[in-house]
Amino acid sequence: MARPGIDTTVPPSGTDCVECDETGSWWLHLRRCAECGHIGCCDDSLNTHARRHAAETGHRVIQSFEPGEDWFWDYVADRYVSGPRLAPPENHPVDQPTPGPAGRVPDDWQRILLAGR
Repeated sequence: MARPGIDTTVPPSGTDCVECDETGSWWLHLRRCAECGHIGCCDDSLNTHARRHAAETGHRVIQSFEPGEDWFWDYVADRYVSGPRLAPPENHPVDQPTPGPAGRVPDDWQRILLAGR
């Protein structure tokens, strides 16, 4: 462990939100648990699986799993934090659409997300 709540040796659980894949849902952006590698959807997604994972497990730090982003967030402190480079891959495949996954995102996805706020 590089520091509490971050394990640099654990690879991500996959390239999609684990729970959205299980339920057939879709996401806006993906987040990676810095402790166990769980991939979940962001707080702006319908299901907020990354935050739910943190609440259920106590794994408080996530990193963006979006290409070109390397920021970390601490759900307990409710702020950005610094973190080390995690085990690869560092993001979902660049050809994977955002929102995603391909074929499950409704045409009116923006309206749906705005209605949920």
